[in-house]
Amino acid sequence: MLALIAALQIVGAPADSVPTVTLSEALRRATGLDPNYVAAVGQVDNALWARRSAFAVFIIPSVSLTADATRYSSPTFNIGTLTLQTNAVDARVDARYDLFTGGQKIAELQRSAAALDGARAGALQARFAAALLTESGYYTVLADAELLRVARERLQRAEQQLAVARARVASGAAVQTDSLQLRLELSQARVGLLLQQADLQVARLELGRRVGAEGPVNAAPLDSVLPPELPLTLDAAVQEAAAQGPLYRQVRANERAAAAAFRSRLGTYLPRATLSATSIAFDTKFFPTATTRSSLTFTVTLPVWDNAQREIALTQARVNRDVAQAIRQDMDRSVRRDVTAAYDGFTTARASADIAAEAVAVARENFRVQRSRYQAGATTILDLLEAQVSLGDAEAASVQARHATRLALAGLENILGRRLFAEKER
Repeated sequence: MLALIAALQIVGAPADSVPTVTLSEALRRATGLDPNYVAAVGQVDNALWARRSAFAVFIIPSVSLTADATRYSSPTFNIGTLTLQTNAVDARVDARYDLFTGGQKIAELQRSAAALDGARAGALQARFAAALLTESGYYTVLADAELLRVARERLQRAEQQLAVARARVASGAAVQTDSLQLRLELSQARVGLLLQQADLQVARLELGRRVGAEGPVNAAPLDSVLPPELPLTLDAAVQEAAAQGPLYRQVRANERAAAAAFRSRLGTYLPRATLSATSIAFDTKFFPTATTRSSLTFTVTLPVWDNAQREIALTQARVNRDVAQAIRQDMDRSVRRDVTAAYDGFTTARASADIAAEAVAVARENFRVQRSRYQAGATTILDLLEAQVSLGDAEAASVQARHATRLALAGLENILGRRLFAEKER
């Protein structure tokens, strides 16, 4: 018992050095550190450059510069100086512009636009997913802190009732088993307090990991008033999620991108017209200026057979398009289910929190009555213990219900891709 009390004092020592963050600060810091969000932002940057490239091929030809310097073991005819030289230098500029590509340019423009839309939706989805995990960790710290308070109050009640029981046993008003029952309850309350302190420490470490801290981080208390009723109906939430929800936007964009990639592959069966320009300068030194030759070439290419590599690529593009279409159709069918589950989950959790608060008031009044009756000798120790345990359970259930309500709201916001109440992050 002494070892248990010593451990309790060590674990329960106040940690004034633990930093505290607000919810908005935790969301701001955690989002930038989440690997999935960092990767999603990188995909947006990649998609932006692919979009610029798709525009550029319409107006800017591809250009390359080449320079060669050669030294021969014996004098060799130099086309620039028209003499025998041991050194030869040439510089070349090549420009190439595709006049007709069988619709591949237009298809790539459409694909890049869809890919950019999908990348932006993916970044928004990743941001809200990271925010959901951060809010869950934040609310867990708050819930564990409240549960720790509940455990301490249970320990205080057990100590008080044990003192009353000992006095009644000493006066002969109660039997010895009353104090033994309360000593057992006191031991269980101490163990519960130890377990709750450990849970709180782990939750603070998890929150610290998410916000980029080296050690535990505490969560600043939130307003005790739970969010009110949702500001939109279920049907409106379903329509908004289907139209603007980041996950549903992403699958639609992926479908458009896959369809454009398939059309681009179809263009490989059509002729390709290309205009090329070349300018070459020859000399024996940099920069060559002795002789210059230029050329302008118009090329038409008709692909005939490349050992079925074109057909393989077309089949793969068709499969990717069909898979993306199937995923989009499945998401369209599931949007009402997903939103309804989140919407009703919040409504149920909100009602459960109100009921749990009423249950706490009932349990507290019941405990007060049973305590007074036991002190007056009108009830047994078992009734008192039952009321005492019921009060602790009701308080813990109320804490969990409030935690579940806030988390359910965050889940619905994650599906919609926007905040429904006051902004938690910018």
